[in-house]
Amino acid sequence: MVDLDAAIGFVIAHGDAVDRARLSRLRSGAPVPRDVLDAAEAGQAPGGGWPAVLDGEVASVDATCFRLAELDDLGALGRPAARHALDWLAARQLPDGGWDEDPSLAGLAPEWATPGDPEARLYQTANAGFWLTVAGLDARAAGPLDHRVGGAYAGVVQAAAQALAAQLAPDGSWPSFLPAGWLAAAVLHRQQMYYESARIQAVLADRIPRMSPADVAWLAATLRRVDVGEEQWLLVSARRRLAETQRSDGGWDSDDGHQFDVHTTLRAIRACRPSAPEAPVSGAPFVVPQTAELPAPPAVPAPRRPPAAPPPPDVSSGSGPELSPGGGPESSAGPGVGPDLPAGSTVSSAVPDAGPAPWSAWTVLPDPGADDGSSVPVSPGLPPFSAPTTAGTTASQPDGPSADGDPLQLA
Repeated sequence: MVDLDAAIGFVIAHGDAVDRARLSRLRSGAPVPRDVLDAAEAGQAPGGGWPAVLDGEVASVDATCFRLAELDDLGALGRPAARHALDWLAARQLPDGGWDEDPSLAGLAPEWATPGDPEARLYQTANAGFWLTVAGLDARAAGPLDHRVGGAYAGVVQAAAQALAAQLAPDGSWPSFLPAGWLAAAVLHRQQMYYESARIQAVLADRIPRMSPADVAWLAATLRRVDVGEEQWLLVSARRRLAETQRSDGGWDSDDGHQFDVHTTLRAIRACRPSAPEAPVSGAPFVVPQTAELPAPPAVPAPRRPPAAPPPPDVSSGSGPELSPGGGPESSAGPGVGPDLPAGSTVSSAVPDAGPAPWSAWTVLPDPGADDGSSVPVSPGLPPFSAPTTAGTTASQPDGPSADGDPLQLA
């Protein structure tokens, strides 16, 4: 079982004022001081988004989604800054329903935000679609409020969901980075496209035991945010994985270095906290929320594995492996399985078990080991991986988006 007492203590001991405010609101729904909210909103570009680099002038889809994730924990998605950012995101949607970064960021962007790259575009579409889905019912855009699913951004989110569903292979895999899967599953779930969402969840369920703690926390927090029931087996598996990987100090390892461990731990708390936060009572002593024992796993058959890798599908015709009778993927290897390698070689997962982390890869900070004030980029620090370019094919790429420098199971 996840030790929430220890996790809360870790954030209190190692977090800053914004981190502790996020914790307080997650735990009790307590209002956040105005100066903390102002600090979290700082640096917004005039158009509404946030730049990807310090003092940058061009807003980034990736960095804006990261900021929205922080503001969500602070209960600030209804404030003017977040509403302005959401309107900016909606206005940035492309005619095909997707999103792409500004071409001027091509020289700075990491792989998961590279302008014009198909894998990056699918990830950006899932990420932007998710936050517009989450905030749409609460935000008030410039136009009249739409009471359909997605609220003020109903039409935008519906177009995004169609764009995401169109990219799914028959086995539920997707030609992009791993986090695009749970973000897309959440968007599709809230659009009541349950079959498409379940196909993605089947792939994710097979990968849970091999995911990093940061990715598992992100997956579970995302899906709970869109009201996927915590009794669902994917979320039960995610909580068990988090219990296995929690450190003795109460925190979890970030994929971007220990400076992001508090961010990962806050995400794990969101994933594992009770359904309803404690009601804040003035002057009441702090009471650590308790979690119930996880239910026993359901009896499910082991996924069938073919004796040999099937031939690549005919990309031009869009064909792919068939679903098994139970609705799960025929192969549990997950998306983007690569070719055999020579003896002695090592490979990382075809779809990285780490998610995007906008600012850990974008931000340039002073080098603590240099006396001359030189600067070095902060790298996500993840091993290389292969990411699929189309369903059933692979292409070698460097590090993917990392789970902790940036901002789902089914919600």
